[in-house]
Amino acid sequence: MRKNSIKNTRINGEVLKELSNIIRGEIKDPRIHPMTSVVTVEVSPDLKTCKAYISVLGDEQAQKDTIKGLKNAEGFIRSKLAKNINLRNTPEITFVLDQSIEYGVNMSRLIDEVNANGKETE
Repeated sequence: MRKNSIKNTRINGEVLKELSNIIRGEIKDPRIHPMTSVVTVEVSPDLKTCKAYISVLGDEQAQKDTIKGLKNAEGFIRSKLAKNINLRNTPEITFVLDQSIEYGVNMSRLIDEVNANGKETE
């Protein structure tokens, strides 16, 4: 199976959906911030590994704690994923902190500030 095949894209979407449901509803770890979202998932073509890009809306300490809590609950998450998705292999999940949403919000704020300063000088 190639990396960008239709089957791989469908598997990525299904794993993303199930992973989001598991993190949102089934993990009771207090370290995991309530505003945690799964941005994207990349399952390897052989279904052995999976990179899950996680975004946390909070300070740097909340982000570190959330990633630590998710890494600690990886076995539980993988077993739930195996029950919910029927795949030949259940991939090993690697959690990666994705700061693209936070970067976008920061850039939007900076643009708004520049626009406000431009209107003041007119």
